[in-house]
Amino acid sequence: MTTTHSPIDLTQRPPRSPRLKLGGFVFLPRLLDKARAAHADKLGEYRFNGRGMDRHFFNFTGLDHEALRAEVAKGGGDGELLAWVHAHSKHARTPWEIMSWSEYMTHRTPDSDAETLADFAAHVAEFSKTREDISTWFDLIDLDDHCTFGGLA
Repeated sequence: MTTTHSPIDLTQRPPRSPRLKLGGFVFLPRLLDKARAAHADKLGEYRFNGRGMDRHFFNFTGLDHEALRAEVAKGGGDGELLAWVHAHSKHARTPWEIMSWSEYMTHRTPDSDAETLADFAAHVAEFSKTREDISTWFDLIDLDDHCTFGGLA
């Protein structure tokens, strides 16, 4: 049974938080929102290209972003798309692997090198010079989404 999912207009609101899970995968609901918006030509400032933060999901599952985009274009709901992800992932993942990866992604910080740390700090400073609680990539994404659509830092 295919459930037609209405398009999402990311010029009017942000995609779902990267913290939300579908089938245990963090970031997947956000990817689906961005893929649906891309299909409807309503992506706004967001990107759905298999790079940036998106690449972590695609690397973990072994999926191609264009293949996911083509499946999303068929109009299925989140549950159907989750089943498709499991059926087409090149790297079949156990529930504990998905849980571990999701936990890691939720707490992932920009601690790889000085350039990355400086870039992260500059992005946070675009929204607030006083926030000391923004320490993970998901914190920054949520802050960006909130401020971009009228919220205060």
